[in-house]
Amino acid sequence: MSDNEDTLTIRDNRTGNEFTLPITDGTINAMEFRQIKEKEDDFGLMVYDPAFKNTASCRSAVTLIDGDKGILRYRGYPIEQLAEHSTFLEVAYLLIHGDLPNQVDHDAWVHDITIHTYVHQFVLRAMDGFKWDAHAMGKMVSLLGSLSTFYPDSKNVRDPALRHEHIVKIIAKMPTMAAWCFRHSQGRPYVYPDNDLDYVGNFLNMLFRMAEPRYEVNPVLRKALDVLFILHADHEQNCSANAARAVGSSEADPYCSLAAATAALYGPLHGGANEAVLRMLREIGDVKNIPAFVDNCKNGEQRLMGFGHRVYKNYDPRARIIKGLAHEVFEITGNNPLLEIALELEKIALNDEYFVKRKLYPNVDFYSGLIYQSMGFPVEMFPVLFAIPRAAGWLAQWSEMLADDAQKIARPRQIYVGAGERSYIPIDKR
Repeated sequence: MSDNEDTLTIRDNRTGNEFTLPITDGTINAMEFRQIKEKEDDFGLMVYDPAFKNTASCRSAVTLIDGDKGILRYRGYPIEQLAEHSTFLEVAYLLIHGDLPNQVDHDAWVHDITIHTYVHQFVLRAMDGFKWDAHAMGKMVSLLGSLSTFYPDSKNVRDPALRHEHIVKIIAKMPTMAAWCFRHSQGRPYVYPDNDLDYVGNFLNMLFRMAEPRYEVNPVLRKALDVLFILHADHEQNCSANAARAVGSSEADPYCSLAAATAALYGPLHGGANEAVLRMLREIGDVKNIPAFVDNCKNGEQRLMGFGHRVYKNYDPRARIIKGLAHEVFEITGNNPLLEIALELEKIALNDEYFVKRKLYPNVDFYSGLIYQSMGFPVEMFPVLFAIPRAAGWLAQWSEMLADDAQKIARPRQIYVGAGERSYIPIDKR
């Protein structure tokens, strides 16, 4: 391909001028449009793209999604292979460092995270300041932000060694704070980390241990939660990752940056979608009611939750994996009565021309809520279970942003649609 083929020629019909803009990696730098002006003193053209539906805000090597083909890869590794063969902590290492660890690096990484699982006792005082029924995600946002005050050196975000130290601390402490949020809402005493257990086993111990001398972790449930953590570890430039990058671009410390990301995940359109799926399945109530529900969805009277995705126009690869996990979990916990409704609803939707034409396939939220519910988690904990593994992805995105010389403090442009210049009128003359 010749050099002049890697360009886009634009004719401005207002002036008759033509402009040739370079194309790099299938994109045009938005600043190139500034040269297109009607008059010399004009600001120049801007690109209007609310919600970033077709704007690349960064160059990233962390995660690849091909929505049309249903592909998800972390650092080049297919999510299916990682879910089958890897562990969450190994995947977290991959996201942060760029490559899978050798045995020595893996053992050192696991050791460092294990010894940083304890959280300062003053955090418990902060926890006790919440009402017993405070939402777990609200508590997580607050607690993550409060950790910034315990680690003032974390503000030196340009120091690679300090960055790595606090990345380790955040990944280590997320399960501890999450488990304490759960125990607080249940009115149960807090359980401290057990460093003899692995990452997921320790989390389950802090969640569910009661009076027994030692909590026995069910290997099937431990594996299922570990796989769910892998599937949720990163997902490219989603709302919460964008929040972490935007706040981090001001050189805010990682605790504040992740508090912002957690707040974004708190929203029902992001981290709360699996709760909406459960609510929908309960409303359907019985397999025999599915045809009428589907008809209502087609008529716009109800929404089909857990289907469709901004990026995926094919079956979400994570949903395939979770669907298989669900059956393994239910063999231990007992069958979830909503599973039969979910399976039949999926079957009908995947064979209905209305949904197929619109490329509405099950996404990661369709089955994950069923698993969490069967494991004993209240719906308020669902987005927290999302936030624990996603912290690794957020930190990978945050760290990558800091190392990218092209990134500056986030400052989008706007199209002003307000009033023109007006003169002030005294209050007694209005």
